[in-house]
Amino acid sequence: MKSGILFFCLGISILWAQPRYESDAQAASEKSLPLLRDFLSIANDALYPEQIEPNVVWCKAQFSQRGFHTQRIATSVSPLLLAQYIHDKKAPTVLVYLQIDGQPVDTTQWNQPNPYKPVLKKPTGQGGYEQIPWESAHKGYDEEWRVFARSASDAKGPVVMFLAALDVLAEKNLRPKFNIKVIMDFEEELGSPRLPQAVLDNRALLAADMMVIFDGPRHVSNQPTLLFGARGIATVGITTYGPIVPQHSGHFGNYAPNPALRMSKLLAGMKDEYGRVLLPGFYDGVSLTPETQSHLRAVPDNEDYIRQKLQIAAIDSVGSYYQESIQYPSLNIRGLQSGWVNEKSRTIVPAWAKAELDIRLVPESQPEILIEKVRSYIKAQGYFLTSKEPTREERLQFAKIARFEYEISYPAFRTDYDTGLGTWLFRSLKQTFGKPPVMIRMSGGSIPIAPFVNTLGIPAVGVPTVQKDNNQHSPNENLRLGNFKEGIQTMIGILLDKP
Repeated sequence: MKSGILFFCLGISILWAQPRYESDAQAASEKSLPLLRDFLSIANDALYPEQIEPNVVWCKAQFSQRGFHTQRIATSVSPLLLAQYIHDKKAPTVLVYLQIDGQPVDTTQWNQPNPYKPVLKKPTGQGGYEQIPWESAHKGYDEEWRVFARSASDAKGPVVMFLAALDVLAEKNLRPKFNIKVIMDFEEELGSPRLPQAVLDNRALLAADMMVIFDGPRHVSNQPTLLFGARGIATVGITTYGPIVPQHSGHFGNYAPNPALRMSKLLAGMKDEYGRVLLPGFYDGVSLTPETQSHLRAVPDNEDYIRQKLQIAAIDSVGSYYQESIQYPSLNIRGLQSGWVNEKSRTIVPAWAKAELDIRLVPESQPEILIEKVRSYIKAQGYFLTSKEPTREERLQFAKIARFEYEISYPAFRTDYDTGLGTWLFRSLKQTFGKPPVMIRMSGGSIPIAPFVNTLGIPAVGVPTVQKDNNQHSPNENLRLGNFKEGIQTMIGILLDKP
């Protein structure tokens, strides 16, 4: 059965569904705000493993209190944590992915003294927010109020939503309609470097029938959303070299080659003026059928709103609209550095220039192949490539030198709309909210799900809950309380609907 027909039939069968569990979610959200505050108060930068251990302990305690059997899955640095609730051997088992760690913080850029001390704020009506006492939420709250803290949305908020939903079931003496295995990742923001091997080593322990990911933001419309795939990610670092140390531009300009200029030419040659990658075969294998195009165009994006939000007059031409553009692999300059600027600027020929690139992957693209295309392009421009700092002998021998480094974090994944998993989650969200969810084929961002999909052989679908404008990865990350409530409502609906 074609997925379009399937979801049309589902829509007819539950056409008169009314929203469910809203009052339960409202009460649970108010009750669990102290739990959210407590969890957000634990620093969780995975660059510092000593910060991670208290988070492991907290999660272990919370799931144990709710009847889960917990165990650590050791890695060479921070562990994974598995929590299992197996109550019916005849029921399907759902593997739930939760992310616990957060991005680093620069306290100077936050509008509060400590990003790990969550604060409650309300809109000022002029585009900003002002802090209000936590006691303000004791007798109800405005859904537009927000909790500001690192990981409020990405992704400790969804963890507390899940715990709160479990508490609602317990209060009503109800059990989930399926067995649950929860895998908690404490190094996602580092690219989950040890996750693939851990999944391979613990294949039997993690075995499940399907996977649900409670991570990421909803569609920009803030409607209930299902996410059927996410691009993978690889990174490339390129360094070009000039004189061994910066030189006076008056004395050595026109004589010592400038590495910033060389880097600029290298990068400019990788794309055309419309943003399309020029490396031969970079987009090979990606084919969007009329049916796929129909699904993509069904996503209620407002292209004019997106351009207004980004303040751009035109878009790159990889795709003709937003959803189409993220079905292709991308090559992005995520950082560029050489010399000094602004008040630190000086008249020198720099010693080096460094560019950091990220490559977003789709299921049709192999990361090794795309990385090799970048490497081959640089070599074709006459560069001697090295994986470390060039030696004196190499500097004197080769006119053009580039240091080339790369890392493959994880590949993309994508699940078809018409799997049993997709059918179940579509039905659950529509019954819970009284309207069909937004169906997104592929997210532009990356989450480390492919190791589970490929190793365990199971489908995976994301159920994002937080609002799009949450400032994740940035200063002043926040969680809208209306989304906190609806996230709990979402998870109650899923827990009480049999796959």
